[in-house]
Amino acid sequence: MSKLIPVIMAGGIGSRLWPLSREEHPKQFLSVDGELSMLQNTIKRLTPLLAGEPLVICNDSHRFLVAEQLRAINKLANNIILEPVGRNTAPAIALAAFCSLQNVVDEDPLLLVLAADHVIRDEKVFLKAINHAEFFATQGKLVTFGIVPTQAETGYGYICRGEAIGEDAFSVAEFVEKPDFDTARHYVESEKYYWNSGMFLFRASSYLQELKDLSPDIYQACENAVGSINPDLDFIRIDKEAFAMCPSDSIDYAVMEHTRHAVVVPMNAGWSDVGSWSSLWDISKKDPQRNVLHGDIFAYNSKDNYIYSEKSFISTIGVNNLVIV
Repeated sequence: MSKLIPVIMAGGIGSRLWPLSREEHPKQFLSVDGELSMLQNTIKRLTPLLAGEPLVICNDSHRFLVAEQLRAINKLANNIILEPVGRNTAPAIALAAFCSLQNVVDEDPLLLVLAADHVIRDEKVFLKAINHAEFFATQGKLVTFGIVPTQAETGYGYICRGEAIGEDAFSVAEFVEKPDFDTARHYVESEKYYWNSGMFLFRASSYLQELKDLSPDIYQACENAVGSINPDLDFIRIDKEAFAMCPSDSIDYAVMEHTRHAVVVPMNAGWSDVGSWSSLWDISKKDPQRNVLHGDIFAYNSKDNYIYSEKSFISTIGVNNLVIV
């Protein structure tokens, strides 16, 4: 049985939730629903899978923050890949794939690629979908997880399913960009489209081979960058000059939209990418007036608000539908 290695993408800056999320402390390192940060929750929910130690990819400026959060949950094991410059998801995943092939006894591990800043409400359904997808990934398929849409949403890209290739698994007909509302409503009504979650499962070699065939410039730059890996305490440093030569592209554009081996596995697990204040309000615990209150807050005759304070006392009287940070 192939070893499963989680690859956690933690390099974002979380600009959509400013000022709660800031460049020096983006949302994946925040605790938005409980004591653990989003990064820590992403890793902890994988415990039942009995996977290998995660590979976490982040930028250099966040390295100590990531190390401390991994140490707090006993997951720090020389497993933090530092991106010297941001080059989007296709190169980042390539770095993890090359590193995984160098570092594990299993010659060709499965990589479970996850964002560090997503919320999953139904972890049993989430884990079941991963277990189901392993069969296709071991056969050389590049599996993406499509979120069963609950509403017409214009903030997500969509995946259109093709023919069924097994129970709850389909070929990918097309990836589509974020639609307007009428188009999104049509997608949902058709029951053939899923939200593009940005979560993937595939063999390290399968991804690298497709990347080599479809985006050879990215493949070559990443191969050069990991050719002289420099271990540094808990961090994995790659060649900065070589990686700086790498084109910047997403995994969707560089690989998934062009490969003949894409498979979509539907998932209905209470997923959110927490990409807006409204989505953060949706996933958070609320008082009887549907306010989300974090900190020393007094809300009188107020409803449907998101109010967050780390230090100051905040009082509201008769206000509705506000974000106060």
